[in-house]
Amino acid sequence: MPAPIDFYFDFSSPYGYLAATRIEDVAAKYGRWVNWQPILLGSVFKITGGQPLPSLPLKGDYAKRDMARCARLLGIPFAYPGKFPISGVAPSRAVTWLQSRDQQKAKELALALYRAFFVDDRDISNPDVTIEVATEQGHERAAVTAGINDQAVKDTLRKEVEASIAKGVFGSPYFVIDGEPFWGHDRIDQVEQWLAKGGW
Repeated sequence: MPAPIDFYFDFSSPYGYLAATRIEDVAAKYGRWVNWQPILLGSVFKITGGQPLPSLPLKGDYAKRDMARCARLLGIPFAYPGKFPISGVAPSRAVTWLQSRDQQKAKELALALYRAFFVDDRDISNPDVTIEVATEQGHERAAVTAGINDQAVKDTLRKEVEASIAKGVFGSPYFVIDGEPFWGHDRIDQVEQWLAKGGW
């Protein structure tokens, strides 16, 4: 059985959102499972010296235009959020909590949280909003609330972020296929070619 595709993403990453809407379809064409792993770019930036795109002169303005243009090209709903960037801690904890129970539902929750932020302009950095989105997906409010406040879940997310960085993950989206890393939504075409050809 082919190895899964590792997909690393941050909830404040618009390009991560675009990738999240596409990677499952690409993987399915080649019989691959996708491991979704939330990361926290704040932790990554402490190592790389990176900064959120909106804070960068010239590049930030371009990126804002590019995000919307990419979404239009792909036919993916997108609205630049009123508050951006945000912390991805609350939604990442919710997904981490759910992954230990049902990985497929965790993926569905991740997509719902992404849409809540990048389509409906809901501030998912607020734990109450994250919990609301999860309940809309059919999860019990008390269970989600307990999950994102569970110290074991917090520790698991922290360890997973540290492990991701140790593997060389430095941005969102970031894919690893059979040991080969690809960074950026604009590499999905290369990801598909790599899956089709078995590398080059």
